[in-house]
Amino acid sequence: METLTPLYLKKGEERRIKAGHLWVFSNEVDTAKSSLKQLTPGQPVAILTGRGEFIANGYVNPNSLICARVVSRKPGHQFGPDLIRTRIQAALDLRQTLFGEPYYRMVFSEGDYLPGCIVDRFGSIASVQLTTAAMESQREAVVDTLASIDGIDAVLLKNDASGRNFEGLPLYVETAFGNVPEETKVHESGATFTVPLHQGQKTGWFYDMRLNRQRLARLAKDKSVLDVFSYAGGVGILAAQAGATEAVCVDASAKALDYAARSAEKSGVGDKVDTMQGDVYDVFQQLREDDRTFDIVSVDPPAFIKGKKDKKKGEQAYARVNREAMKLVRDGGLLMSCSCSQHMLADDLRKALGKAATQRRVRLQILEQGHQGPDHPVHPAMPETNYLKMFLTRMMK
Repeated sequence: METLTPLYLKKGEERRIKAGHLWVFSNEVDTAKSSLKQLTPGQPVAILTGRGEFIANGYVNPNSLICARVVSRKPGHQFGPDLIRTRIQAALDLRQTLFGEPYYRMVFSEGDYLPGCIVDRFGSIASVQLTTAAMESQREAVVDTLASIDGIDAVLLKNDASGRNFEGLPLYVETAFGNVPEETKVHESGATFTVPLHQGQKTGWFYDMRLNRQRLARLAKDKSVLDVFSYAGGVGILAAQAGATEAVCVDASAKALDYAARSAEKSGVGDKVDTMQGDVYDVFQQLREDDRTFDIVSVDPPAFIKGKKDKKKGEQAYARVNREAMKLVRDGGLLMSCSCSQHMLADDLRKALGKAATQRRVRLQILEQGHQGPDHPVHPAMPETNYLKMFLTRMMK
């Protein structure tokens, strides 16, 4: 077993890590004992208290605000190919228990105790994002492990996420194993979606919204539905399959809406699904001018809050988009409002909805509250992993 370089924390800074959190920030490191300048990005380290007590093994990036990430509390478990193989297999075992078909987020970074590694599975294809320098240094181990799994014939490295910039990593998309097509199929809740891989958003699909899409679909029979920030039409198409009279998918991306239209046809609901491309507020305005309202409106915007400094502005953005969406909900209709912003807590979204309802002079009832599906497990000591919030509400004049 390799003797790891020690990373000493300042006095008292070990409490959060001992409580289970996996991130060490640069201002928590005792740089007099552990010179960050002498460490290399991705280097395995032993994280110690100021007194030299072992806390955990991890890896370091001296150039990042999150300068170290915990991988194990056991001294013998060090970051490397063996740990990666073990954790990926454990993550796969969970998904195979949860799902009958191989369409899911297979590895969820800190939620699966494998920080910096995200894997989405599309049948025989694995789409991978490595978001830290240490995981990038172990990309061969990640790819080899995935390639050895029965049923996986191709691996795509979808390493174009902006978060890699914070780790000093280049952005790229490349096939690492097998043959990865430009697009693939996703089977979910009885529907079949066609989604882009190389040019898709994130890893190609938003598995985290699975349960929320199902919640809305079960209420959609004989209802009209507006799916705002629809991407490839997940909410609208499932609603149409569940018996909605119509579903309008709204997105800024013409390519995403093309996939939505194709998926609607393949799922047998092409006659019920329409698309509108453009800035969401322009589309809202057009719908109002056309005197359109809907029984159910879903609002699932991209993260309006990228960091703590953006929180106030982001909260205002969530209040605004929900306020404008409320104008299109029929009296007694439903609004499903979501946020994937890590810094937007569930209570913050609730308050934004309350503010929007007050400004619209309507009464709002919260019927259900949700978050991401079980293939995005929440780390109990890391609220950051509980990032997706959903409120299903009823609106009345």
